Parts: sequence; structure tokens; C-alpha cells
Amino acid sequence: MKCFLKMLLTASAGWLAMNVAMFLTFRLIGFGMNADGVLLDPRWQSPKLIAVWTTQEPLPLVITQPSCIIGGLFVFAFLHAVVYRSQSPHWPIGVVPRALRLAGLTFGIGYAFWEFFTPFNQLGEPLPLIMLELLFWASMALAESFAIATVAE
Repeated sequence: MKCFLKMLLTASAGWLAMNVAMFLTFRLIGFGMNADGVLLDPRWQSPKLIAVWTTQEPLPLVITQPSCIIGGLFVFAFLHAVVYRSQSPHWPIGVVPRALRLAGLTFGIGYAFWEFFTPFNQLGEPLPLIMLELLFWASMALAESFAIATVAE
């Protein structure tokens, strides 16, 4: 029971850090508080991607039912905490090297793949915006991973 509670605490820290990083990057800079961010600017963004986020029904759940997505992000944070717990004994000792390894895993396996397969492949997003989003995802991966490593250690 103690181990499970520690996992919940670890996942909660990662989840909170991930959500703060997402708000500061994707919400404030990317999409803007009023859909006026750089990722929705028609001068740079593909019309297809703009339509998916603003007019094409059904709109993304993160817009119509954000609690569903926020809850789902907790599941991912919990899974990342499980990966950390199972793999960190094989990594160098210390919060920084372990957090960087977890961030590399989550970024490379999850976020970079997502950007390649969906915005780039399916939605025609321009490469400079893909690169910006990869920076956003990297900040989320780092924030979550450092929170997880700090609490776990």
C-alpha cells in the first residue's frame, strides 16, 4: 500500500508539472487564450489544422471536455512514473541524469512520434511550427520527468 501511495504521489507531481508546462507553452503561446496564438495563425498554419481545432466538428475533447483529457494525462503520468520506477535502477544515480533519461524516453517515444505522424503527416502543419511544438513537448517532458525523479528519489 505504501508503494502504491508513493506512486500516486510521484505521478501527481509529474502530472501537475506536465499540466503547468502545457499551459505555459501550448495554451499561452501556441493556441492563445482566445484562439489567437501562433499555432492558429493562418499566415503560418495549415488551414486543415486550424479547422480541426476551431470549426471542424466534433471539436477536440480538450476543448469540449477538458476534464476527460486532464484525467487521461494523469494516466500517462502514472505510467511514466511506473517506467521510472522500473528503469531508474539501471540508470546513473541522481535526479538530473535519471530525469533526463525519462524525458528522452517520453519525448522520443510519445511526443516526437505524435508530431511526425499527426500534425506533419495528416494535418500538413509547416515544419517551423512542428519544431516549435517539439520545443513545447520537450518542456513538458522535462517538467514531468524532473518532478517524477525528484519525488521518486
